[in-house]
Amino acid sequence: MEQKQTIFSGGLMGKRAIISFLIGYSVLFASSAYMYNQHFSRPLANDAGRLLPTEVKSIQQAAGEEQLQKIVREANDTDSKLSIAGMQHSQGGHTYYPNAIMIDMKKYNKILHFDPKKRTITVQSGATWDDIQQRINPYGLAVKVMQSQNIFTVGGSLSVNVHGRDIRYGSLIDTVESFRLLTPEGKIINVSREENKELFPLVIGGYGLFGIILDVTLTLAEDELYETHTRMIDYKEYASYFRKAAGQPQVKMHLARISIAPDSFLREMYVTNWTKAASKHDRTGYSQLKKDRIIAAPKLLLGLSRYSDWGKDKFWELQRMYMERGNGKFETRNNVMRSETAFMEYESSSRTEVLQEYFVPVNQFTDYIDDLREVLQQEEKFNLLNITIRYVEKDEQAVLSYAKADMFALVLLINQGTSTADRRHTETVIRKMIDVTLAHDGSYYLPYYSYPDKRQLHRAYPRSKEFFQMKRKYDPDERFMNFFYEEYGR
Repeated sequence: MEQKQTIFSGGLMGKRAIISFLIGYSVLFASSAYMYNQHFSRPLANDAGRLLPTEVKSIQQAAGEEQLQKIVREANDTDSKLSIAGMQHSQGGHTYYPNAIMIDMKKYNKILHFDPKKRTITVQSGATWDDIQQRINPYGLAVKVMQSQNIFTVGGSLSVNVHGRDIRYGSLIDTVESFRLLTPEGKIINVSREENKELFPLVIGGYGLFGIILDVTLTLAEDELYETHTRMIDYKEYASYFRKAAGQPQVKMHLARISIAPDSFLREMYVTNWTKAASKHDRTGYSQLKKDRIIAAPKLLLGLSRYSDWGKDKFWELQRMYMERGNGKFETRNNVMRSETAFMEYESSSRTEVLQEYFVPVNQFTDYIDDLREVLQQEEKFNLLNITIRYVEKDEQAVLSYAKADMFALVLLINQGTSTADRRHTETVIRKMIDVTLAHDGSYYLPYYSYPDKRQLHRAYPRSKEFFQMKRKYDPDERFMNFFYEEYGR
């Protein structure tokens, strides 16, 4: 009792005890807050698939070349992992990694040099295809190869080596003149087919595992005026129809869709070719870049197709009608590449939409579709919404080349639940579809969720072991990491 009175009586002994108590409490509180922030307040990263929410160490906005070098060098000092993000439409965790520093490149988007006479442009890797189109369109120039949407960053597009609708160019690697790379050591090097050439086919299609693409020089094409030609065909006619079309030099671009509607499932198709317009037609009147619109009817029917067979039939009818109405329409090359996608926007708390893309040799298409149909007709709960078909010619440049021959590329849009059971079901069906694809000498695209197993990866990509070995050669500390490498490369 006397001791308590001494401590709290206001005397010297009491004051010292109170101060010591407060200091100790403050240190304990600060330490607890730090530990809480370290374990519970880290940023959450996710991609367009929304199936891999992951806590990362931090998210750093790319601001400049020196700042990016500093991030890499500090990561080496602290033994931190790095990942690189653009628009994050790769759906398998390719742009982030647990407890890593995610570098967001979107604001690193300047156009550095444009030479209309030489038809080249140099841009920072966070620039989008729309940024490029806006700059070059007034000069009558266009991109050679890009995705069917122009929202993606150039660096991200290089990292997955995209392909597009143009049948006269292959994948994006064909149009790259050179790029600068920030290496895992923090050095900046030039990479081309002549300089540091071993890295050229590794970084393009390398999923951000070899360093940060700082800027890239691309070759451009003429912004030609095209006339649209669409017709309905049976799937058995498609390969021969395409060969005939591709043999005509005036045919420049191509796109097809095959029905997923129950009444005509994987049998009915519509195909669209864009041919160079006759010289009497002036490009000028069509050169204004079109904007994406939300079209009410397609958005409504696509929504219905997510939940009913009736909706799928009606949506296919609407697509067919819409495409046939476009017959004879004139569009510039730049505008053909600016396809409308706003009607596909989708939000759900319990479901998401993922992509798969399969490549099959042109001469195997009919038999492949027959086998694919047999698999999918047994999967009533597998909610397939769309299959778009493009063409990509054989590519022997990229180490992870998906086009081992002249291929048709089938892009599948799948609606699935986000629960563990739903993900396992989707994985089972996708592995079956990939086995069918491999049986027809095909391959599959790597930017999507890691449903395929390692056996399928190595069969689809015979040089994958070489790719991962080169990753470890150029990045022995595995400074740049993502879920793709974690799943298949380590």
